[in-house]
Amino acid sequence: MSPRTCLVLLEFNELTPALMDRFIAVGSLPNFARLRDSCEVFTSDAQEQEPYLEPWIQWVTVHTGVPYSEHGIFRLSEGHKLQHRNVWDLVSKQGHPVWICGSMNANRESGTKGYLLPDPWSADLKPEPEALLPYFRFVQQNVREYTNDRVPLRKSDYLRFLRFMIAHGLSADTAISILRQLLSEKRTGTGRWRRAFILERLQFDVFSAVFRRTQPAFSTFFLNSTAHMQHLYWRYLEPERFKLALDPKKEREYETSILEGYQAMDRLLGRMLALIGEQAIVILSTALSQQPCLRYEETGGKRAYRPKDFARFLTFAGITCPCSAEPVMAEQFWLRLDNDSDASDAERKLAALKVGQERAFSAKRDGSSVFASCSIYHALPDDAVLRVDGSQQSIPFFEMLYAPGQGGKSGMHHPDGILWIRHPARTHAVHQQRVPLLSVAPTILDLLGIDKPEYMKGESLFRNATGMSFPGQDADLAAHSQRRSA
Repeated sequence: MSPRTCLVLLEFNELTPALMDRFIAVGSLPNFARLRDSCEVFTSDAQEQEPYLEPWIQWVTVHTGVPYSEHGIFRLSEGHKLQHRNVWDLVSKQGHPVWICGSMNANRESGTKGYLLPDPWSADLKPEPEALLPYFRFVQQNVREYTNDRVPLRKSDYLRFLRFMIAHGLSADTAISILRQLLSEKRTGTGRWRRAFILERLQFDVFSAVFRRTQPAFSTFFLNSTAHMQHLYWRYLEPERFKLALDPKKEREYETSILEGYQAMDRLLGRMLALIGEQAIVILSTALSQQPCLRYEETGGKRAYRPKDFARFLTFAGITCPCSAEPVMAEQFWLRLDNDSDASDAERKLAALKVGQERAFSAKRDGSSVFASCSIYHALPDDAVLRVDGSQQSIPFFEMLYAPGQGGKSGMHHPDGILWIRHPARTHAVHQQRVPLLSVAPTILDLLGIDKPEYMKGESLFRNATGMSFPGQDADLAAHSQRRSA
C-alpha cells in the first residue's frame, strides 16, 4: 500500500497562538494567513507542567504518540534512548521513504528508509547518510555557540561547508542574504542575532534538495529561531508588561526581533508550500508555545550563564581527566567522560563551585556523562566571584561565564500549541476545544492510511475531534473523514 500523497510536518518550535493571530491580523504574515485559511485549525495541549514542559520532551510526544510518563525522555540529546517507534519508523515500515530534517530529540529504528538530519544539539545520533555530516557539524558548532563571541570553527570548516552547500541546493537567495547580513553587521556593529534566520534558510535549501531527489512520503522540517527570540526578547516586544526599565539603544535593536522571526518563518513557509505542491498534506505543529516570563522581575529578570571557554572552565573546576563538553540550550551542557568514576568526580567538583554562599552549578551523573547547568538565575554584580568551595581558588565570575541575550530571559513555556492541518479537501474550520498533543501522531498515520500501534494513547483528529479515547466526533471532521474514505 502506498500513501495517496506526501505529508509534511512543519515543526516550527514554540510559535505562540496569540502572537500568530496578532501578526496575521496586521498583514505581516501572508503565507501563514494563506495556510491557515486552508486548514483545520486546532490548539494543541501539551498536558504537562514544569519541569516537564520542555520542547525536547514535547517533540518526542509528537513523534511517538505517547506521553512523557511513558517515553521518559527528559533531557535534550537523549533521543537515542527512546524505546518507542517514531511515526517515521512506522511509515518506513510500510515501504515508504522518509526525510527527517532537524527534528528535536529524534532517533531512527534500524532499517528505516530515508534521510535523517538530527537536531544540532544531538551528540549520540549521526546523520544518515554520512554525506550530511559536513552540514551537520558546521550547524552544530554555530548553534551550540550561537550566543558566544567565538565559534570554534576554522577556515577549512567554512570551506568544507561551502562545498557541501554548493553541491546540495544553496540558493542564490540564501547566498545574497548571507552577504547582506555580514555587510550589515560590519556597517552597524549590531544585528548578529539575525544570523539565526540565515541558518534556517540554509536548512531549507538542504531540505529542498533532498526532498526533490527522494520524493519522501513523510517529511519533517524543524525550525527554532523564533523560539529563541521569544525567550530572550519578549520584554522588547511588550515592555509595558515588565517592570525592568529598558536601555533605549537595546530597545531600538530588539523591539522587532520576534516579529522578524515570524516573518522569516513566513517567507520559508511560502517557499515550502511552493516546493511541496497543492496536493501535499501539511501539518503545522509548534508542540507548545510561550508567554511572558514575569516571575523574576523583582530580582532583575531571569538570567542564564554559561562558560565562555569550556576547556578553561573545566581546568578551573579541577576536572583534569579526559573530558569533552557539549553545550545544549541556554545554561545547560553535557560532559562526556571515559568512565563512571571520572563522571562522579566531575559531578562532585561542579557541585563545589559557588558564588558567595550560593551553589553555582547543578550536576547530575548519567553513567559516564554529567548533565550540568549554572543554577544561578538572578542578576549578578559585575564584581561577582566564582570560587571553589573549601579552597583558596577563585576568579571573577564574568571572566569565566557570560549571560546570553540582553535583559535576561523574558519568555517562558506555555502548554498551548498551534496545530493546523491542511488536507487535499481544503476544509477550513476553527475548533475551539483544545486537543492533546498525543493526537498528532495518530492523525499523521490516519492521513497516510497506516494503522496506529496499540501503545499510542491518543486518537486521530479525523476519527475523534477531541483526540481522546472516548466518543464525541465533531460533525465537520466526521463528514470529512467519510468523504476521504469514499
